[in-house]
Amino acid sequence: MLEGKESKEPAMNPFQKNESKETLFSPVSTEEVPPRPPSPPKQSSRKICGSSYPLSIAFIVVNEFCERFSYYGMKAVLTLYFLYFLHWSEDTSTSVYHAFSSLCYFTPILGAAIADSWLGKFKTIIYLSLVYVLGHVLKSLGAIPILGGKMAHIILSLLGLSLIALGTGGIKPCVAAFGGDQFEEKHAEERTRYFSVFYLSINAGSLISTFITPMLRGDVQCFGEDCYALAFGVPGLLMVIALVVFAMGSKMYKKPPPKGNIVAQVIKCIGFAISNRFKNRSRNIPRRQHWLDWATEKYPKQLIMDVKALTRILFLYIPLPMFWALLDQQGSRWTLQATKMNGDLAHLPSANIARSHPKSVLSPKYLYRVFLCFSQTRCRC
Repeated sequence: MLEGKESKEPAMNPFQKNESKETLFSPVSTEEVPPRPPSPPKQSSRKICGSSYPLSIAFIVVNEFCERFSYYGMKAVLTLYFLYFLHWSEDTSTSVYHAFSSLCYFTPILGAAIADSWLGKFKTIIYLSLVYVLGHVLKSLGAIPILGGKMAHIILSLLGLSLIALGTGGIKPCVAAFGGDQFEEKHAEERTRYFSVFYLSINAGSLISTFITPMLRGDVQCFGEDCYALAFGVPGLLMVIALVVFAMGSKMYKKPPPKGNIVAQVIKCIGFAISNRFKNRSRNIPRRQHWLDWATEKYPKQLIMDVKALTRILFLYIPLPMFWALLDQQGSRWTLQATKMNGDLAHLPSANIARSHPKSVLSPKYLYRVFLCFSQTRCRC
């Protein structure tokens, strides 16, 4: 009888179907639930020659090479353009040159905020690259002698430089990090090698451009004088190529969504810690080990630990402004000094003085390191 009773139990519940252990306690509904479509299997990203390197990083490295060619190529003749085309004084040319450089290194904060809080890295790179290209177009138009007068040239040049500063600075914090996102966690060693190649592409583009654009300016004549329009136009063309190459790899990229503005979180954490410390100045309140520990009431422990590490690292950056203040003179005062020197010995244009930094980076030792990294991974093409 027990067996007969058990055999009749399924007929007592008309809504019960073949239930598994996971759905045994699910609420019963009289409505027919449509079956869920099966989730597509995860496809692994395409690799380079059967190695552990995703193919998408090739587009990112080429993009970075072309973008650095574009930026440093334009910058190599910028001071001479101010001096000989716009007929500014040496002091004015130097001041505008360094104001432009400063703006290029301030806008990365804006680009990082846009990428982390709003658009994500991929869209930020695409949109600001379009701004970058527009800046190059305006800068090249401002170097055509027959296009308007001196005031038109100044307006086009300054507007173009402002857009270039926004473009190059805005994508600066995104491109390298976006390349790192293409790697899986188990390929941390390959990611480290990628950053070495990425840095190599930066200096290779810088080195080649600082050879080519001064030659385009001095060796090519257009409109009866030095061809600044060509010297600015070729870097603009390289930026177009950089944008096209980056967009070509769109379907291969991993595009993580924005996760919030970490810069704002750090600032708020520091501000809350300081304000909370001043609100609790009584001697009856026990002291804490670190002044940032006063933010524990509001912010997670991991964020506080990261901010502590950041404050310790910032001390290392204290002497860096003095170094960069001297190094960046190679595009302004050093270039102006080179125009007054005898260049017959090396037969080099004065603008080529700026190539000393990338040339030192592209030393045989560094090239050997990059070659050694990739030779350890066998290519099975």
